[in-house]
Amino acid sequence: MLGGMAERRLPEEWPAGVHPYWAEDFPQSAAEWLLGLLPADYRIHGVLRRYPAALSALAVRYVRAELAAAREGYRAAPDDLVGLLPRAAVEQVREVYRAEGSRLARTLRAVEAVDRALRSISPGPSGESQVRQ
Repeated sequence: MLGGMAERRLPEEWPAGVHPYWAEDFPQSAAEWLLGLLPADYRIHGVLRRYPAALSALAVRYVRAELAAAREGYRAAPDDLVGLLPRAAVEQVREVYRAEGSRLARTLRAVEAVDRALRSISPGPSGESQVRQ
């Protein structure tokens, strides 16, 4: 305890570059980080910036789908690429899928941590936007 207040800690999976969930500018930093994980066209949808909890829900689904695709690609690469590439190249492609799968699994844990934090401060259906424009 510091000065009578419980010490605040970020979850281990908390992403670098996203301010702590107790910081006033957390929603803005979370939104920028999340948008960086998505295709650029998502930036044109103002509702996702105004309501970071909606953005984080979308990002969770998107990263989950990317992870599922990497896992499927790893499993399917030998059948997909047989006769097209040398055996060693097929294994190298599988290594790409494995490495990306590991990266995406870490990213998903970070996105889920940010999503939980954004949901905890979401204003609810009748509330105002969390992000100040």
